Amino acid sequence: MSFPTRTNAIDFDSARLQRHGFMPTHSPAQPLDYEQLQRQLGLQLQTSLEADKILSIFFDQVQQLIPLDALRYKHLGTDLRLELGERARHGASYCMTHEGEQMGEVTFHRDRRFREQELTQLESLLTHLLYPLRNALLYRNASLSALRDPLTGAGNRIAMEQSLTREVEVARRQQQPLSVLMLDIDHFKVINDTHGHATGDAVLRAVTDTVKDRLRNIDQVFRFGGEEFLIVLTNTGRESAALVGERLRNAALRLTYPVNDRTVELTVSLGCSTLLPGESCDSMLRRADTALYAAKRQGRNRLEMAG
Repeated sequence: MSFPTRTNAIDFDSARLQRHGFMPTHSPAQPLDYEQLQRQLGLQLQTSLEADKILSIFFDQVQQLIPLDALRYKHLGTDLRLELGERARHGASYCMTHEGEQMGEVTFHRDRRFREQELTQLESLLTHLLYPLRNALLYRNASLSALRDPLTGAGNRIAMEQSLTREVEVARRQQQPLSVLMLDIDHFKVINDTHGHATGDAVLRAVTDTVKDRLRNIDQVFRFGGEEFLIVLTNTGRESAALVGERLRNAALRLTYPVNDRTVELTVSLGCSTLLPGESCDSMLRRADTALYAAKRQGRNRLEMAG
């Protein structure tokens, strides 16, 4: 049997007043260990600007007072999701806001029901999380902006180089396959020249979203340049990468745009390479790029595999 998760809201501004003594808390005076926990949280949550680390510290510290099996956090604005521990049958969920801005949702889980006193304590302890978490989200947004293509939201070239180097090292260390797809929108210059750059920008965003929607969470998409994208497929061999490439090619065929009573139809061409023993990042990219241009020469709207 499952039970519905209790949902509450924590407002940043009200929490600020409460922390400074201008608003009463919901519960009577707490025992010393609760006060000690509040002081510890106030200190330890200031030690990092990484949201996952802050939430992990909070989860570990709160368990000294309130038994918990799991903590889940999600923030739609940055696609940040974190799950600590194992989910259980009962839950209490809190939506946090600041001046109307959503700061994410925290859900606590455990096997037995939460008592009212425990829920009151959780709500009070969450006020100590708000400031550090807000700072971490601002830091994360700034970091992501520096590594993201502003038009499409895909990773930029700097992010691509960093990620690909890391993925190659992991693949070698763990002896796992690694593949990349180089994707190019066919006749993109014609779309720009015929329908305007606004339509071209919309096409780039749509292709990016379509690619993201058909990949796993561990796969990554980067704007390589112009209308070219690089897709990094973690722990994926040659045959599986070919299947992914065909899935993306067929998805692009279903994308259409009505512009001035005309329909803009899309096709994409792809080149695929799989990391060879001892191969460098640059070599793997060159082979994928060569395969892409082979697909272009052979009529476009196709996938070619690197030799």
